[in-house]
Amino acid sequence: VGQVNRAIELLKETVQAMRDKLGVEDPMTLSAINNLAMAYQASGQFSRAIALHQEAHGHLKKVLGSDHPDTIVCLNNLGLAYVSIGQNDKALPVHEEAFRLAKSRLGTDHPITLQNMNNFALSLDRAGQHDKALPLLEECFELRKSRLGADHTDTLQSMNNLALSYTEANQATKALPLFEKTYQLRKSKLGADHPDTLTS
Repeated sequence: VGQVNRAIELLKETVQAMRDKLGVEDPMTLSAINNLAMAYQASGQFSRAIALHQEAHGHLKKVLGSDHPDTIVCLNNLGLAYVSIGQNDKALPVHEEAFRLAKSRLGTDHPITLQNMNNFALSLDRAGQHDKALPLLEECFELRKSRLGADHTDTLQSMNNLALSYTEANQATKALPLFEKTYQLRKSKLGADHPDTLTS
């Protein structure tokens, strides 16, 4: 926590200096604002994080366009901030829009698209829309496995999320083998005492 608070102070100074010298709509300023928002999020200051994500997204949309990769990433971060405070009703449309824009601009198997697909599917799952979430999670898992490999951390994240969604949908016979495989691959890739391995 101490390190995060120190980072916040440094980032606040950086953002202010960039606002003064480069202007609020300079891409470097907006990148610094996004970094400050992520630091606030890491420290649990979600209302500040959301306000900064909203500010950065508004400017990025104006300067770079709504479908620029930086704008999409910022929109995704806003959705994650909403999730952090339990506002899935706000996160769901944000993640849906980010996924739509990423898919249209970057293609189906781009890493940014896959991250947004994953987050949109999880928002659907949290909303109880398992019938819509499951096909997306299955597709995301297969695309990540094909593009990144079976033991990549993003692929393992997708495998775990798919297993959790199967559990929520009362499909334990599909969930259990995936949980077991995720655990084995994480233990092999990350080590037995890694937090992700222990979660598995």
